[in-house]
Amino acid sequence: MEKGRVVVGLSGGVDSSVTAYLLQQQGYEVIGMFMKNWHDTSVTISDECPWVDDSNDALQVAESLGIPFQTIDLSEQYKERIVDYMFAEYQRGRTPNPDVLCNREIKFDIFLDAAMKLGADYVATGHYCQKGVEEIDGKNVYKLIAGADKNKDQSYFLCQLNQDQLSKALFPIGHLQKSEVREIAQEVGLVTADKKDSQGLCFIGKVKLPDFLQQQLKPKAGKVVEIPKDAGIYAKNGSDRDLEKMATPFAHSTEMGNVVGEHNGAHFFTIGQRKGLGIGGTPEPLFVIETDTENNIIYTGQGENHPGLYRSALFIPNSDTHWVREDLKMNNGQSQKFDIRIRYRQPLQAGTVHKTEEGIYIEFDEPQRGITPGQFAAWYNCDELIGSGVIA
Repeated sequence: MEKGRVVVGLSGGVDSSVTAYLLQQQGYEVIGMFMKNWHDTSVTISDECPWVDDSNDALQVAESLGIPFQTIDLSEQYKERIVDYMFAEYQRGRTPNPDVLCNREIKFDIFLDAAMKLGADYVATGHYCQKGVEEIDGKNVYKLIAGADKNKDQSYFLCQLNQDQLSKALFPIGHLQKSEVREIAQEVGLVTADKKDSQGLCFIGKVKLPDFLQQQLKPKAGKVVEIPKDAGIYAKNGSDRDLEKMATPFAHSTEMGNVVGEHNGAHFFTIGQRKGLGIGGTPEPLFVIETDTENNIIYTGQGENHPGLYRSALFIPNSDTHWVREDLKMNNGQSQKFDIRIRYRQPLQAGTVHKTEEGIYIEFDEPQRGITPGQFAAWYNCDELIGSGVIA
């Protein structure tokens, strides 16, 4: 019995290949579609993994499964919605997450629309996450649940999906371990069985991010300032539990420390970064603790326990707050315990979400290292992702 038509985003990797195979086994009518998001080969490491190879692999998988295959060119929308946004964010000294945006803006928006035009009932991707559904007050509520393989769980990358997008999404490999996915691919003889996982930007292929940024953001020499661990800015005021204060990034100034070197543009660096500074000779390695893109200054501190790297709270304005579970949206004045993640693959951290008139404050039980403006914070209840937002 046909279960409906599903369009699989075939990326040319093993995960999406097995996704297509499993859906076919389950009785769906499967169509493979490859998204072409990028034309500019000058920034891809072209001999490693250009989209041409991926597209050929995707085509071979479709042929071996006997499913229809087409390519869709989304490079214009990708540039507009992802790349331009990335450049603007880096310019402002923030660190965006292109993968989260790619899922919200490309895969589950433009790609989803294209699939629906083909008469599809669902779109499917090779993400390591799971979907649940529960009837609440007479209507179906969809749940975004972590993947069974804790090492590969990709629910964080889908943290901006809404109920409508989730209702049409399928994640057929979410209950499997990566090793099991490779085994299935080998048993079925898929050409992608032993292919390495891609490390590039979402669907662009392998891109060197600094090269990519330098195309748009011009290098500009500036000072690297080292701030000592005992700088007055880190002094705690007794039992001060002012959330706004706790969530505000440290504002360092050159008077607080010493100039220890030069850099080629504050917008190329991100908080917590250690590599790429090119400054040695300190007892402990230097880490970036603040990037001031307005004055083109990078503030650094020695050692990974430098107090400038840690904060116990963050803020997300209302305009950047998103609830996957709209039925669990908090009201002003409410506080609730959640498990929180501020970057992909970070183990979940215990904390409290406070809803105020301005937005959401997340207060952590333990101070967190490298809270980075522009990145996404996501909050979970056990294995279920409830909501997310852009860190201010």
